[in-house]
Parts: sequence; structure tokens; C-alpha cells
Amino acid sequence: MRPSPTLAAAAAALLVATACSASGEDTADGGLTTVTAGVIPIVDVAPIYLGVDQGFFSDRGIDLQLEAGSGGAAIVPGVVSGEYDFAFSNVASLIVAREQGLPLTTLGNGATSVGEQGADFGGVFVLEDSDITDAAELAGATVAINNLNNIGDTTVRQSVRVAGGDPEEVDFVELPFPDMPAALETGQIDAVWAVEPFASAIRTAGHREIASNFVDTHPDLSVAVYFTSEQNRAQDPELFEDITAALEESLAYAQDNPDEVRRILGTYTEIDAQVIEEMVLPRFPAEISAESVRTLADLMVTDGLIETEPDLDALLP
Repeated sequence: MRPSPTLAAAAAALLVATACSASGEDTADGGLTTVTAGVIPIVDVAPIYLGVDQGFFSDRGIDLQLEAGSGGAAIVPGVVSGEYDFAFSNVASLIVAREQGLPLTTLGNGATSVGEQGADFGGVFVLEDSDITDAAELAGATVAINNLNNIGDTTVRQSVRVAGGDPEEVDFVELPFPDMPAALETGQIDAVWAVEPFASAIRTAGHREIASNFVDTHPDLSVAVYFTSEQNRAQDPELFEDITAALEESLAYAQDNPDEVRRILGTYTEIDAQVIEEMVLPRFPAEISAESVRTLADLMVTDGLIETEPDLDALLP
């Protein structure tokens, strides 16, 4: 696998990074320690916004500053360089980063599959009148995903395997989620893998879901997590214990209060209010499913995204 230029640059940056705000030297008014987290403005990060809103971080002496990035490609280097003290990313991106020499480690779960076929927060969709009836028939088809060589194509390939098809025959193309509905309807591609809120938009348009790729990979798939660098954690272990505890409280609150999740979404996304009410929310357990991460890592080796089994004991301490 060719190393990602972005991650390679991050590895180089790691050699020269010397400090981060998690050192506890920067404090906000009132003596709170200022901590910066890199997030993506999507449904999955609702718990951390709720954690700030409900005071779970400030109760532990943390002034948490949430900085929205454009995507995971910028998030990992931001943690490595010290721009962020911790951040949110999908699990596959972190597995790739570990293989490329970045000493990243998880703090807590981010978002988990609902575990129900046809009722997850993401899936594979085709036009209502498409000749494709199940995932096996994606062999030979063109499927849009948001990032190549990541969690999308890995899990879609698994859906093809489960259905009895040849995953090596799927032609994946990279396309931003917002562009997928139009590309599907104009026939530019045969199928799309989409997550909320785009999955709900596609369903509402009357198109068919032929696979729940997260569920096919593992019914308890930990899709995304919060992470930091080993250096950050070692620099101030007590602070990161407090961050982890606040994350766990935030996740528990989000899991128990879906109405609050939908409310907070309106404060940091531009998702239509009606869509927010109708979309499928991820699950937010505090614990990362190590078994599901190992399953995903094994598939990444099988598909050639990484060359060797990653050190998951280091990634999932």
C-alpha cells in the first residue's frame, strides 16, 4: 500500500512537535485547563457537543474548545503536530496511521453501528428501479464512497462477501457524500455508500437499500473513536483520565437522551430540522468493541489496505 502523503507528513511532524496545550499550562478564566479537540461537523460527534453543553468537561476543570475540521485527513496530523490535544476519527484511518508509524491511542468510543439490517445509520443504496437486488450483484458495478482505502470500501466489500459476491470486482470511486444522491439519480454510478443525514435523504427519495455494510462487518462495529497521541497522554495522564471520564459521561447522556442528540445537532450542523427528526442515530456506548476493531483490521489486511496485522493492543489500551 502506498503511504498517504498526509499521514507521511504527519509522521515527520511528530519528530519535531514539542508541546501541546494539554500540558496544562494554558488555562481559561476560572482556572480551567484549555483543551482543544478536532471534530468533524457530523451526527456522530453529537455526544461531545452535549458534554460541553451539559458541563461534563467543565465539571472536571476542562475548558474544551471544539474545532471543526473538513475531514479525517486533516484531523490526524492536527493531533500529531499539537494543534489538537485529541480528536475524532473513524477506526480505519487510525489503523492505517498506526501502520505508518504514528503512535496514536484511543481515549473512548465515538459512534457504533445500530446493528440492525436495513435500520443502521449508513448503508448501500441503488435506484428504486435498479437491476441490482443485493450486495453480491455489486461485483462489476461502480460504487461511490467518500474516501478510497478506508472504512467505506472495506465494509462494503464485506457486504459483497457475505452475499456471496466477489469483492475484488467492485469498482469504487471517490465522491463527497453531498454529491452522491445526484450522481445516483443521473446514472453516473450504480450504487452509493452513504451515512446520515444523506442516507435518510436517499431513502426519502424512494431509492432502495441493498446492504447494511457496518452490520455485515460486525453487529457491534465501533465505527469511530476519540484518540490522542501517546506523547500527549504521557505528558499529562491525569488530564487525559479526566477527558476520558467526561467523554464516557457524554456518550452515556447521548445514548439515554436521543431527543437531546437531535436538539444539539441543530446547533453545529446545517441539517434540515425535519431530516434531524427522521434520521437514524448511531449508538453511543462508552466502550469500544475491541472484537469489532479486530474484525475490521483483519479485513483491511485481506483487502490490502495495510500489509500486516496492526498493534491493536497499543491502539486500544
